[in-house]
Amino acid sequence: MIELLTPREVDEARLSGQFVAKTLSDLRERIEPGTNLLEINDWAASMIRIAGARSCYVDYAPSFGRGPFGKVICTSVNDAVLHGLPHDYVLMEGDLLTLDFAASVNGWVTDSAISFVVGDSSAPEDGYMIETTEKALLAGIHAAQSGARIGDISHAIGSVLESAHFQVNTEFGGHGVGSTMHQDPHIPNIGKPGRGYVLRPGLLLAIEPWIMDGTSKLVTAPDGWTLCSSNGRRTAHSEHTIAVTEAGPVILTQLA
Repeated sequence: MIELLTPREVDEARLSGQFVAKTLSDLRERIEPGTNLLEINDWAASMIRIAGARSCYVDYAPSFGRGPFGKVICTSVNDAVLHGLPHDYVLMEGDLLTLDFAASVNGWVTDSAISFVVGDSSAPEDGYMIETTEKALLAGIHAAQSGARIGDISHAIGSVLESAHFQVNTEFGGHGVGSTMHQDPHIPNIGKPGRGYVLRPGLLLAIEPWIMDGTSKLVTAPDGWTLCSSNGRRTAHSEHTIAVTEAGPVILTQLA
């Protein structure tokens, strides 16, 4: 399913984007060495309740997971890159953490992810990985012009990732959002320009470059959900939800 929102509906979706962005920002400020992943989930659940929002994750049960997910946020640590299931783990100084959060506000879903190092110790290679995903994300967003194609976004992302010497996995990527969390079109993180679905005003897209150090292969953790690098090395992931408009892409999940 592909939904095209009216300008009024895009404005309504901005409220969802601001909630998701503020939740991630507040969590990042609160997290420190000694924080338990289950605490992060509880904090996010409380924020959802207070805002009158709805979690997109609790009942989520796709074919690739051992569902339902049962938590409200993904917490991926170090070698984990996607769908990190919160569990009883206490974060340590220097852990590389990704928070991936989607919620529905007034019927519209937005989705965003941030990666950062916990505490004050940060290895240069961690910063390089995070910065690379952020640059690739901005390149993909810039390519999301009305009349362009999905392949233009994929090509822009992949060009940044490959120029930084990272291998690109195509099993999981960006996707459409709207009244539900995962919709068509799928957005691979590498591709050929001029190919695929034509972008139209009102289309909401969650664009999400992610990388693993030294590999493109994923393995699934014993929890049936968390996806990790096959070589056990670190990972990074950045994501925004954007709206395609006649005037250009608008980032919905960026703090005002």
